[in-house]
Amino acid sequence: MKEKLELFIKENLIEFTQPRMFKSAERNECAIRVDEEFGDIACASAASINTFIEDNKDDNKFQKLLFKLIDERNLKDSDVYNKVNVDRRLFSKIRSNEDYHPSKETIIALGLSLELDIDELIELLESASYSLPKNNKYDLIIRFCFQEHIYNIDTVNEFLYDYGYNAL
Repeated sequence: MKEKLELFIKENLIEFTQPRMFKSAERNECAIRVDEEFGDIACASAASINTFIEDNKDDNKFQKLLFKLIDERNLKDSDVYNKVNVDRRLFSKIRSNEDYHPSKETIIALGLSLELDIDELIELLESASYSLPKNNKYDLIIRFCFQEHIYNIDTVNEFLYDYGYNAL
């Protein structure tokens, strides 16, 4: 399986550069971003950015989606957090505090517990403003595990450790 993981990383790792960000001379006048790949320049006022954020904000999307997935699988909360060693108090905070924002690692661990497919994991991560980009090995290891239906946290942690990453 480790050879298969190595091949997956080799075939899927994408290296790219980040677009450069510039600030305008006068605050709140204009935020400018230059996208080097496409040569685009975008300019937006602070007011239009705030309006966009308010119009597109989806409050508590992560919390709603997580508990929907748990309910769809007819699981108890304790089944979910015990399977991947997520602390009961942390899980309680996720359930009861609408403003709590868990770490990416916690969300991945919960995804393992729920045995999500890769699309469901990506949706859950995105609902909390995280992603699984293909530009680093950590995220590729996580992608590989979910694509291969490897949900045992010890196995996932072993793969992460083999590549020099911390366990979930």
